[in-house]
Amino acid sequence: MNNKKVRNINKQLLSDNWYKLEKITFEYQREDGSWEAQSREAYDRGNGAAILLYNKKNKTVILTRQFRMPTYINGNDSGMMIEVCAGLLDGDHPEDCIKKETEEETGYKLEKVEKVFESYMSPGSVTEILYFFIGSYEEKMKIGEGGGAEEETENIEVLELDFEKAMEMIRTGKIKDAKTIMLLQYAKINGLFSNN
Repeated sequence: MNNKKVRNINKQLLSDNWYKLEKITFEYQREDGSWEAQSREAYDRGNGAAILLYNKKNKTVILTRQFRMPTYINGNDSGMMIEVCAGLLDGDHPEDCIKKETEEETGYKLEKVEKVFESYMSPGSVTEILYFFIGSYEEKMKIGEGGGAEEETENIEVLELDFEKAMEMIRTGKIKDAKTIMLLQYAKINGLFSNN
């Protein structure tokens, strides 16, 4: 942290129940040179990784469907979300994490993945950086049913969808998850399914 316009940072722990929520007070230097006191809350749940599994030959992608309580209490009638495979790093390197999550959630064992970008997903309130990957899959790579780790109570349904259908699901609102939209659009922009 080396922004000379920020000083006197103080943190107060508000909750350490699931992850860590802190109230952060600090001073920020305005354009006129004066300093103003500011206060923010920051939720630290660690960093994560997400992957789009794609099959170029069949023009399909593997997505997941699971219940997400925060969406349920904010207008999602069923609480179900269609998403790319993702998970928290929990101390792992992003590439190792996403390979493990892919196997747990989808049942596919990947040897090779490609990092395509990284992003702060909600920089106004959450500290998380998400590392985005793509990975090619074939039926022979499926070694299990997926569904998520038993102890994590995820109850994940694995979906194999036509890529163009998945893109249409963004337009119709059936896919509303930001990381999923970003990776599907990355695939479209970068011609992952083109014949070149």
